[in-house]
Amino acid sequence: MSTPDKRAREKRKAEKKREKDERRWERRERETAGVEIISAEEAAGTLPTIAEAMQDFEGGTLASSGEGAPTMPTKLFVGGLSYHTDNAGLRAAFEAHGAVVEAVVVTDRDTGRSRGFGFVTMADRKDAPGAIDALHRSELDGRTIIVNVATERR
Repeated sequence: MSTPDKRAREKRKAEKKREKDERRWERRERETAGVEIISAEEAAGTLPTIAEAMQDFEGGTLASSGEGAPTMPTKLFVGGLSYHTDNAGLRAAFEAHGAVVEAVVVTDRDTGRSRGFGFVTMADRKDAPGAIDALHRSELDGRTIIVNVATERR
């Protein structure tokens, strides 16, 4: 059986909840008052289609308009390196397959010795598949190397 005090407490609690909800709605209305709402058609009219964006990205319209097509560098992972392979040797191996922005053999911070892998950044993403095909499972400084597109750490 409920007592009159309990009913009064529940009534006050329900009233507080209702007031809190009203304040929340008022705050939301104030925050969105200055925001202009446009339709999806209006927004889509200012954006290029996916096909147009891809054509620009790949250089179709940019190259034909006289501007240089943008190049996108691609980072490659190179594993199985000899401990004697240095940055210059790694760069030389990959430069035969396209422009190289950076070639780094990862070294141990304590000993300074190669850790047996490195990264090569190709200047143009279109050169990367050719370099991978030519150098994956090939020999460099007496070791068979592995070449893949680099991925983020997990």
